[in-house]
Amino acid sequence: MKKKLVKFFKILIFSTLFFIFGCNIWISFRHRNLLYDDIKKIPYNQVGMVLGTSKYLKNRKPNPYFFYRLDAAVQLYKAKKIEIILVSGDNRKVNYNEPKQMTLYLLKKGIPENKIVQDYGGRRTLDSVIRGNMIFDLIKFTIISQEFHNKRAVFIAKNHDLEVVAFNAKAVRYNNIMSLKNELRECLARVKAMIDILIDVQPAIGGKKEPILVSLN
Repeated sequence: MKKKLVKFFKILIFSTLFFIFGCNIWISFRHRNLLYDDIKKIPYNQVGMVLGTSKYLKNRKPNPYFFYRLDAAVQLYKAKKIEIILVSGDNRKVNYNEPKQMTLYLLKKGIPENKIVQDYGGRRTLDSVIRGNMIFDLIKFTIISQEFHNKRAVFIAKNHDLEVVAFNAKAVRYNNIMSLKNELRECLARVKAMIDILIDVQPAIGGKKEPILVSLN
């Protein structure tokens, strides 16, 4: 009996590790041709979606992910690769509003207010991507985030039949411990993304249609 239990747990551990490894490899390479670093080569889409993150880290220092993503959106806008910037993020807590903070930064960078659309229901990547279609009636758009994040976002989008490309914002470099922590977090996030696709998880927040391209024309 003991040998059977040991064998069972060995198989369980191996299967789990294989699934984790498989999810990460699949998401890393499945749609890598849709990710762009060169602003001259990325195709035009009317809307660019910036995936949300906090403006500040837990230690209250500025969060480079926030600024690099928004700077990338500004670059795309000024290069006429997008016309409208959809900022999607979380605001479920008091005094925490990612879309508002992103909007204020874009305004400071000279983006016209009528070219910015806010999505307050983007609690996580899946929510942001699916709500792009569910709420804002988008089929084609450009996702803007760091490369590791874009791979997961594009994977989610393509599995919901959305015609997306992604622009890679500047990468953030940390020390070895922080880098390892971030890589582990992303590794698990990709597993969660795969499971969400398999069981057809939908955004936590719904709502009525607010078509961007109609309201801003």
